[in-house]
Amino acid sequence: MAYVVGLMATDGCLLSKRKQLNFKSEDRQLVETFLTCLGRPALPSSARTRTGNVVFFKQFGDAAFYRWLQSIGLMPRKSLVLGALGVPSDLLLDCARGLLDGDGSLVDYWYDGGGKAAGRRYEGFSTRFISASRPHVAWLSGELTRIVGVRGFITRPSPPRGCWALNYMIRESCVLLPRIYPTSDVPKLERKWEVWRAYAARHGHPATLEEVATDRELDSARAGRDTKGRFATLSRRPFPAALSE
Repeated sequence: MAYVVGLMATDGCLLSKRKQLNFKSEDRQLVETFLTCLGRPALPSSARTRTGNVVFFKQFGDAAFYRWLQSIGLMPRKSLVLGALGVPSDLLLDCARGLLDGDGSLVDYWYDGGGKAAGRRYEGFSTRFISASRPHVAWLSGELTRIVGVRGFITRPSPPRGCWALNYMIRESCVLLPRIYPTSDVPKLERKWEVWRAYAARHGHPATLEEVATDRELDSARAGRDTKGRFATLSRRPFPAALSE
């Protein structure tokens, strides 16, 4: 459910009339995964945007779920005012995966070296969480620092109507992403997962927490963490019963 919360906080919408919920994405697989996590038939509707692209969506009524989402920090017209989300610490990384799949990006890129490195090409990688709300990215930054130990940096929106971005470069991405993807079969947007999986495979990084736990000879400098078990446990407990209804 924490993953669903992340998706609703990004691509989802609480409609104030009749307690309706809407989830929309250009990735059909993401909408299908969202519905499957909720135990609903994975049968999204589709429509064309003004630019001619196809978007997939599902709108439904669920007053109890609507009120629960409000109780943990979501609201109608949330884009500019979203703040902290009431997600338990042991589920924060599942929520972060939803935030990443909704409005984030994993960018694998190449660049030319300068100075003494002129003539060489290097591969870069970054993880980015995007939001129109500064308090929301500040909250997420603080939580990921507290729970994982990574310290990203926040960039300002580009005028006239850009978004705030919380960024993690190569070293911190290699620490953060195995925690966000504890195993390869967690609910996720496959397209983004493949970007990370391919990069990790090329450079010998563990792509999942499961791989970290079984690789006792992992180079600590390359991984950005030591090998004394800091990755060894990650609670997968569900929401408390009072929050699951």
